[in-house]
Amino acid sequence: MTVNQPHLPKPALRASSPWRESWRVFRSNRAAVFGLALLLALVAMMLLGPYSYGVKAFDIVAEPFTGPFINPQVWLGTDYLGRDVLAGVLIGGRATLLVGLASAALAVSIGVTVGASAGFFGGWVDTLLTRLIELFQVLPALLLAMVLVTLFSPSLQVVIFAIGIVAWTSTARLARAEFMRLRHLEYVNAARTMGAGPVRLMLREILPNALPPLIVSATLIIGSAILFEAGLSYLGLSDANVMSWGMMIGNNRRNVLDCWWAVTFPGLAIFATVLAVSLIGDGLNDAFNPRLQLR
Repeated sequence: MTVNQPHLPKPALRASSPWRESWRVFRSNRAAVFGLALLLALVAMMLLGPYSYGVKAFDIVAEPFTGPFINPQVWLGTDYLGRDVLAGVLIGGRATLLVGLASAALAVSIGVTVGASAGFFGGWVDTLLTRLIELFQVLPALLLAMVLVTLFSPSLQVVIFAIGIVAWTSTARLARAEFMRLRHLEYVNAARTMGAGPVRLMLREILPNALPPLIVSATLIIGSAILFEAGLSYLGLSDANVMSWGMMIGNNRRNVLDCWWAVTFPGLAIFATVLAVSLIGDGLNDAFNPRLQLR
């Protein structure tokens, strides 16, 4: 005699966290995954390549204007002085990527501080900071960065500061809009009722929920900062003792017909890095899109 056992409901599936869901959406974007893999490969090349290759960027190692893939000791050829192009590409990427990341971090920090204050407090604070944002937006960014670098010594620190000063306005406007949207929501009002001050409300209640679009904005700023650094180095407004991709292009621009490889390979490195960052930014934009997460 069989006894019918009661039908037990199946346990509910555990809801995945928002970050895990965002990662799932990001992985579904093949272009973004390719960009991430490309960026990791470039970073590994910049960090490990100089140690395995063993040639310094400023050393004269062979005859000037040696073409690529001719001399096995200098795979990518030499520039007009006889310096190894491959060593310059490997070592120069460090300075370029460092300036891009550091200046983007500075720009995001300034932009979030100004935009969050304007959006949270409103009133005359919003009016004053919005006018400041508009003032920096109408200034020619490249010209302002050139003036700042010229006034001070052209070092990596000055270049990072100059790029960060001219690149924060887009993040500020985005942060202002997000904080204005979130400051009157129920959970913020509940925290305000429980005695939370302005700093705690901004940092612990509003900022975590405003991070997704700000992260996407930061990735876009990194690509712009890399191009900015390359432009300043091309014009000679960078540290002459630190090799970078823009410096390689600028130093060899007069011999581009006789030494095209010394301009092409660092240019391709800049293109690949900016492309990788842009693809990652596009993937992050999809990853933090609630509609795509629901799918």
